[in-house]
Amino acid sequence: MIMNTMASRVAYGLYRAAGRAAEPALHLLLRWRRLRGLEHPTRWPERFGRPSSPRPLPPAPGGRPCVLWFHAVSLGEGLASIPLIKHCLRHRPDFLVLMTTTTLSAFEVIKDQLPSCVIYQLAPLDSPMAMENFLSYWKPDAVLLMESELWPNLIISAAERGIAVVLLNARMSLKSFKRWSGLLALPLISLMLSKLSLIVSLNTVQAVRFQLLHASPSIIHFAGDLKYGMLHTLSYAVGDLDVSEKDARKINNLQLQMNNRPIWMAASVHKGEEEVMLWAHDELIKIFPTLLMILVTRHPQDGQKIASELKKQRVNVSLRSRSEVIFPSTSVYVVDTLGELRMLYRVTPIAVIGGSFLPGLAGHNVSEAAAMGCAVLTGPHVGHFSHMLGEMRKSNVLSVSQAGYCNTSP
Repeated sequence: MIMNTMASRVAYGLYRAAGRAAEPALHLLLRWRRLRGLEHPTRWPERFGRPSSPRPLPPAPGGRPCVLWFHAVSLGEGLASIPLIKHCLRHRPDFLVLMTTTTLSAFEVIKDQLPSCVIYQLAPLDSPMAMENFLSYWKPDAVLLMESELWPNLIISAAERGIAVVLLNARMSLKSFKRWSGLLALPLISLMLSKLSLIVSLNTVQAVRFQLLHASPSIIHFAGDLKYGMLHTLSYAVGDLDVSEKDARKINNLQLQMNNRPIWMAASVHKGEEEVMLWAHDELIKIFPTLLMILVTRHPQDGQKIASELKKQRVNVSLRSRSEVIFPSTSVYVVDTLGELRMLYRVTPIAVIGGSFLPGLAGHNVSEAAAMGCAVLTGPHVGHFSHMLGEMRKSNVLSVSQAGYCNTSP
């Protein structure tokens, strides 16, 4: 046990030393990313723990508000945390909620979805200086990490300050598990997991992986997939399924353009999957000649290239980023914008979820489409979402289907 503790401390010491040595290079890297449009043009210093918002004053002399820090890496995890944040604020409006995400795309979308009282910052880097700046300024009482956000400086520094650290919707891919099980990494993650107050695991498989990495069984609990569970809890219903006036106008405009045509949507389509979707669309048009496909790219930058290729094939295409109208002759409507999936699910009865039709992919969250009343179809490669699909089939066998391996070659 002493050797394990010593090994963990040595591993953490090496990690911190490497982080301190890399800080000048990280500063240059973030400046370069800002010039490339990959970081926020004015708020990128937040990544070094430098706040852009004032910390609210205490409600009474000598007191201070209880601060809950929610952290998610990207758009999907960030959106999944919003119902939980709303639920917390409904029951404890005196709490101060701080939200951070890592990616710029998540920031641009989520900033308009959060309650106005929530403070939203870009996540600090996991360097000693950035984390020290962030924790010293915001002084959170609890940190709620979404899914697989295991950062040594964040978790260990917070715990050493007496801050409760919770991992929600906890998951660990097989690839990550193998990486953390290595001789050098195992002592570090063992120390991290020992600092967690609670792990709310996605399923039994994930729980076993955390235990094999030396997480205490006493802190591991189950609540199902929060993204899926949102469909069945009040926290999901609080405002989240309401349509904003802006989205209502968009929906009405799209429905007028679609003019009661039969529609299906291919969502979160990765590079290479568009060929599968277009093959399926060609086959379906033989049965439904007026069928319209909404093709939502996973990466917006792929939209123009897909539209260009389709036009070369004499397919009638409209591109959303260019505000092109859906005509009666439009066969494919390519959506290459961010943050509109939830709105688009409201205009289609069928949603095929991409990221699941090619080897090497691992699926995407299907609960949002199901929540909007869509019949859901995925491919065979769904990764950790297989548990969610199984639970959804138990509750409604017709709500979701999974395609087997197929060959679209002639």
